[in-house]
Amino acid sequence: MREFVVEADGGSRGNPGPAGYGAVVRDAATGETLVEVAEHLGVVTNNVAEYRGLLAGLRAARELDPDARVHVRMDSKLVVEQMSGRWKIKHPDMKPLAAEAARVFPPGRVTYEWIPRADNKHADRLANEAMDASARGEQWSPAESTAELDAGGAAGRRAVTARTAGAAIGERVAQAARTGAEVDADTDAGADVDTGADADTGADADTDADTGEDADMRAAKTVASPGWGPPDMGAPATFVLLRHGETPLTPQKRFSGSGGSDPSLSSVGREQAERVAASLARRGTVQAVVASPLARTRETAGIVAARLGLEVTIEEGLRETDFGAWEGLTFGEVRERYPADLDAWLSSPDARPTGGGESFAATGERVAATRDRLVPAYAGRTVLLVSHVTPIKTFLRLALGAPPESLFRMELSAASLSAVAYYADGGASVRLFNETSHLR
Repeated sequence: MREFVVEADGGSRGNPGPAGYGAVVRDAATGETLVEVAEHLGVVTNNVAEYRGLLAGLRAARELDPDARVHVRMDSKLVVEQMSGRWKIKHPDMKPLAAEAARVFPPGRVTYEWIPRADNKHADRLANEAMDASARGEQWSPAESTAELDAGGAAGRRAVTARTAGAAIGERVAQAARTGAEVDADTDAGADVDTGADADTGADADTDADTGEDADMRAAKTVASPGWGPPDMGAPATFVLLRHGETPLTPQKRFSGSGGSDPSLSSVGREQAERVAASLARRGTVQAVVASPLARTRETAGIVAARLGLEVTIEEGLRETDFGAWEGLTFGEVRERYPADLDAWLSSPDARPTGGGESFAATGERVAATRDRLVPAYAGRTVLLVSHVTPIKTFLRLALGAPPESLFRMELSAASLSAVAYYADGGASVRLFNETSHLR
């Protein structure tokens, strides 16, 4: 059985904007370039262009040998994860593209691998050649390709011109592909947040092939993949992050950290915890429960764990920030009493609340250390972490690589759920939920 390597890429100068794709088919044994394809697509999004490059590469490989095995290498994390089945495809315009790609070869004959953009120069250059040719009012021709020289591949290639959009995918799919953005951010509150497979749905904010890498995908690390197997990252450690239910201080929006009165849940908070417990029990995938040592989190965790038939493990690193002299005060009261300290706290993660509280920088270090302990301890498992506003926001901030000031730009309701999946290659993916409205 013949074996091919397909490398594909796509770009959109404007996203959506003038776009194109490129793909190359290589002989897996010799590395020889067998086929090059490229095409200008008109105005579409970057993700559409990438999927179109994948389709063109798979079809070119099928024309060479419909019985071959194919290994696809792309620098689009979105396409690789969706086609590998690890990420859901929720956007209606993406589903037909993925379905079409899955039908080119029988299931099991195509594997996928994410590669850094620097390792995908051949396909990237083809995509840019197609866009450049269109800008000149010309159609891309295999004769003009310099990608082979740039990629350092073997000589003697056979290049073919790609099909048009209408002939390749069908007018319905092509029209759908031109309609909008393809950021597949899976944030619906009813999704299965507590399964490792579902919790890693991410968004691909691709830029075009000339203007830079993805904001959060192309920077992800990868593991070298020997032979034909895709990178074996294993099942992730999935943290389902649950903020505790309401306390008497929650509706009043008072600072309630680890240095205050340590309130218990209110009747509303207990009801919220019961509803979360019922929801997680229906899904049935949480395998462990870990909680902050504070009363409100221990009570929330106990209600959920009892429903799931699990024990609660206490983790000191999940406690809330110590807000010092601000404990029990509203934001307005802190502004009135400690204006200078509050301004400093809002402007610098190193500033501490009045009276020796804990800075956000210190909280970040504590949460990162806690994460580093828990990830290997729960590799391949789904664990419920019951914590507080600041630690949960910090988990999300660190996973996204966001700056410290992003903490002030997140809202986290009582008894809300979020999820972070951590892979062996160091990458993480995030899903956000605010289900309180469903839990009251």
